Amino acid sequence: MKKILQIGTIGQLGWELLRTCAPLGEVVALDYPDVDLSDSDGLRELVRSIKPDIIINAAAYTNVDKAESEQEKARAINAIGPGVLAEEAKKIDATLIHYSTDYVFDGTKFSPYVETDQPNPINIYGQTKLEGEQLIAVSGCAYLILRSTWIYSKRSGFVAKVLEWARTQDIIRIVDDQISSPTPARLMAEITASLVSKIETQPDSWVKELSGIYHCACNGYCSRYDWAKEVLRLDSNSGRVLGQQLFPASTTEFSTPAQRPLRSCLDSSKFEDTFQMKIPHWLNALELAMEE
Repeated sequence: MKKILQIGTIGQLGWELLRTCAPLGEVVALDYPDVDLSDSDGLRELVRSIKPDIIINAAAYTNVDKAESEQEKARAINAIGPGVLAEEAKKIDATLIHYSTDYVFDGTKFSPYVETDQPNPINIYGQTKLEGEQLIAVSGCAYLILRSTWIYSKRSGFVAKVLEWARTQDIIRIVDDQISSPTPARLMAEITASLVSKIETQPDSWVKELSGIYHCACNGYCSRYDWAKEVLRLDSNSGRVLGQQLFPASTTEFSTPAQRPLRSCLDSSKFEDTFQMKIPHWLNALELAMEE
């Protein structure tokens, strides 16, 4: 059994990883303040003391708007910290699994992005996540970077907000010009667990040969407005909602510090073909998530 260091436990993905990775080995799962991605020296000491076979980094600075005014903090957590993890992973022959985002793209492509498309982030969050990818890639460690989109759970994120609004507001306005692929945190955690299982059964050269960036998001795509409509349709506690009405809106109607890419769908074909995993359609995944 492998020793797994999981960094990040209280976010949407980290919380799900606690359940899916527990049976796969000796898991050391930590979050702030026990681990601080902005503390490079402390991060190096942690990895060297634990000596994991696999490092799963589920921690990130994810406040897209606040990142515009906290650039250095976002960069320390999203770029420098993952780079340090990669350097330490290289020294101990560990594999690093890291998560990135559709926000590395500018959202001007009308078809889903593939891994060979040129990133062009339009906000600080996306820029720092891209820098993290680049630092990992040049480290020389064995790594898998999974880019995903619109991660959610019923506990937090967009779905949780829509359910809350349905119980507190009569009118809900959701943008209909931001389009991507909603992807459940639980699904990403299950995919990660499958990857860890594969790593455990394959020779060390396997993951080194396959190291790289993979798009890993649900198939199909929708607007945030259409996503919200489906969330409300599938709400098992709909009897508790107000007499709300859902209306489409334009991104330009909401003033935010950070720009959002309008079309950031990802093509996950490379991941599916490489690892022989079929990723479900976003609506099928949402239906399962709403039953939880």
